[in-house]
Amino acid sequence: QVELVESGGGLVQAGESLRLSCATSGGIFSTISTRSMAWYRQVPGKQREMVAYITDGGVTNYADFVKGRFTISRDNAKDMVYLQMKNLAPEDTAVYYCSAGYMARDIADKPYYSPYDWGQGTQVTVSS
Repeated sequence: QVELVESGGGLVQAGESLRLSCATSGGIFSTISTRSMAWYRQVPGKQREMVAYITDGGVTNYADFVKGRFTISRDNAKDMVYLQMKNLAPEDTAVYYCSAGYMARDIADKPYYSPYDWGQGTQVTVSS
C-alpha cells in the first residue's frame, strides 16, 4: 500500500493556473517508480472521474475535458506526481485525488488504468 498526499489546491479565478503535487510516504515500499499513477476529481453528488493517468513508462492519457489544458508528469527520483492545470474554468472546481494503480486491458484489448490507493484529496475552486 502506498500513502499518497496531495497539495497545491486552492482558489483561483477562471483562466488562471494551478499545479497539484502528489507525494508518497511510508518508506521504501512507497516508491512510485514502478507504479502507474493518476489524478481523479469529484464534485459532491457526482461520481469520481479520471482526469489523467501516467504509466510507469511515462505514457499519458487525458480525459477529453482537460486535453490541451492539463499536463500530468512524474519525477520518479523524488517519488512525486504532478498535475499542471492551465486555463482553469469554474467547471474544473472539484476535489482532486491522486491515485496509485496499475494498467490492465479490457476484453477489446484496450488499456485502462485501475486504481488501488488514494490520497485524501485537495480542493480546487475556480471562480468566474
